[in-house]
Amino acid sequence: MGSPVKFEGVSEDLQKILDAEMDHVGPRRRAREAFKDIQLSIDHILFKMPQEGLKTKESYEVNSRGLEIYSKSWLPDSGSPKAVICFCHGYGDTCTFFLEGVATKFASSGYGVFAMDYPGFGLSEGLHGYIENFDILVEDVIEHYSKVKEDPNLHKLPFFLFGQSMGGAVALKVHLKQPDAWNGAILVAPMCKIADDVVPPWLVTQILSGMAKLLPKLKLVPQKDLAELAFKDERKRKQTAYNIVSYKHKPRLGTALELLRTTNEIEENLEKVSLPILILHGKEDKVTDPSVSQALFEKANSRDKKLNLYADAYHALLEGEPDETILQVLSDIISWLDQHCNC
Repeated sequence: MGSPVKFEGVSEDLQKILDAEMDHVGPRRRAREAFKDIQLSIDHILFKMPQEGLKTKESYEVNSRGLEIYSKSWLPDSGSPKAVICFCHGYGDTCTFFLEGVATKFASSGYGVFAMDYPGFGLSEGLHGYIENFDILVEDVIEHYSKVKEDPNLHKLPFFLFGQSMGGAVALKVHLKQPDAWNGAILVAPMCKIADDVVPPWLVTQILSGMAKLLPKLKLVPQKDLAELAFKDERKRKQTAYNIVSYKHKPRLGTALELLRTTNEIEENLEKVSLPILILHGKEDKVTDPSVSQALFEKANSRDKKLNLYADAYHALLEGEPDETILQVLSDIISWLDQHCNC
């Protein structure tokens, strides 16, 4: 994991940019800028979504902790959007690759979409792949989307959280901190519990926990190939290499422990979830445990809740499945949104 990928037809100078160490944000931003036209033109259904009639905006803004945060928005070019969707991306990910296609689809369906890269991920400042404290990350997300809500053109619209994988945990934590602030949440393969196949054995976890107190930033936690576990379609699995600013190394010790702590906390507080929720999960997911999505559906205090389980589907429902499954999941999400903003 983490070894450089050689891209066919790429110049030697560009390859050097892509091969650079990306622990810090400068090389990540240079790589994305140099490579974005190539990565967004690959043969994947998400990059074939119609983009006519949309306006997009990329921004960099320093947050209250002094970190420069990258964000992007997608809006219908004319008229007011039906509602606003605030994205929470997954572990190691960015809103500049596959989420581009998902956001384009939602915006083409009349929704305003806002996304950010968390500190330490994608194009935002911070040590790559490092989460010192998950609750602070959640506060960063709340701070960013609170500013979106202040926009006079948007503040009267319904606001929905969209969380994918680890982003599902982020979205749930945002809701638990702001129980009355959101009109609903869409949770795609949410990380309410990391699957047993992915978590190291108990003894290894105990040893790593002790080491993390001294070396929290060390890339050491053993991990299976997440792309192989998450992506059912082999061709789409190979395309994950084009997500050049994603974090592909072994998890940092501190990050891994924060993820385990957070999922344990969420699993113990499922009954406190009270907003309208749509949960979507592949039955064959080996990254996040679909049985805990079932438990969330059963235990959540929401009067308005729906669970969609997709037979034979893996973790990456919106990126790694056959095209017909991806289109079905997108359609299911848009139908639920339409029902929940009286569209």
